[in-house]
Amino acid sequence: MTPPLVPLAADDAAVIEAFRTEPDRFASLFDRHAPHIHRYLARRVGHQAADDLVAETFLVAFGKRARYDPRFRDARPWLYGIATHLVSQHRREEIRQFRLRQAAGPAPVQHDCAERTVVNLTAQSVRALLAEALAGLAEPDRDVLLLIAWEQLSYEETGRALGIPVGTVRSRLHRARTKVRQALASTPAAATYEEIVTSE
Repeated sequence: MTPPLVPLAADDAAVIEAFRTEPDRFASLFDRHAPHIHRYLARRVGHQAADDLVAETFLVAFGKRARYDPRFRDARPWLYGIATHLVSQHRREEIRQFRLRQAAGPAPVQHDCAERTVVNLTAQSVRALLAEALAGLAEPDRDVLLLIAWEQLSYEETGRALGIPVGTVRSRLHRARTKVRQALASTPAAATYEEIVTSE
């Protein structure tokens, strides 16, 4: 289960500067941001893989702490960038597995509790359509869409997370939104697209 989110700190840069010489201070950065990073990763790769990737994200961050730009007081975009890079390594296999599951077709329907079964199947169908649409995006476009839609990063923060200009963020986001809407057109997921991409 994802731990509760904790409030952001006023100045992560000061914490990072301090743990360059006092490594024990790193724990405070983890406590502050791990719930946000875990939520993001769990949405992308599932809770089990997210546990490992959160730990790896902070190990990478610890190793790169000397290169952190202290002009940026909030470290979350930096951490999201590291996490997104790790997702890209994991995501190829996950998408391959997803395509195999889609090709195998849905599981047989049990006809007891029929009404609940229909509701569950409809929800699963909508989420599967959205997942398929997201899986069909180019990886850089998907990264931008999810950082903005799920994590509420600004264009500037998303650019910093991914190491790209704001103009590139805008063009990737536009392309991703257009492709997802096209993929979901005339499907049961079309009407609920905005709600689903911004929910847990």
